[in-house]
Amino acid sequence: MDGTVKIDASIDGATFRRVLGHYPTGVCVVTAIEPDGDPVGMVVGSFTSVSLDPPLVAFFPDRSSTSWPRIKRSTKFCVNVLGSHQQDLCRRFSAKSADKFAGLDYGVSTGGSPVLHDVVAWIDCTLEVVHEAGDHLIVLGRVRELDIARPDQPLLFFRGRYGSFAPLIDHSL
Repeated sequence: MDGTVKIDASIDGATFRRVLGHYPTGVCVVTAIEPDGDPVGMVVGSFTSVSLDPPLVAFFPDRSSTSWPRIKRSTKFCVNVLGSHQQDLCRRFSAKSADKFAGLDYGVSTGGSPVLHDVVAWIDCTLEVVHEAGDHLIVLGRVRELDIARPDQPLLFFRGRYGSFAPLIDHSL
């Protein structure tokens, strides 16, 4: 065996999701202010750091997203890392609704993007580049400002459910 892996083109979406669902992901809300002044946001479970120099992050919106084109028009965005206590906020931004910000109190970063209250951390970015990747897009953002807002447990998505992280206890102390 030469170490190469043959990928079967017949892998179905349900199997793909089931297997990859065994890898936990953090849950974030990407927010922006549209050129007309309206706030917009979308939930992403696919967010990652990319580079320290320059500081870059990435997320992967679905091509069919109706929120992504609105965020893209802004050319800047903020990634809000949700805490384990924010499942309701996650549901709000996952829903298909006209105004996900209705009645919601939030701050604004120096760059002008919404920073949701009570999040674990936030990362304010300018849009660097967008690449096509199958049925999703790869969005690279250049980090302009970031902070830890509430050093708490993050909201995680694992095997089709929301949960939180329980750190291992170090018994050697």
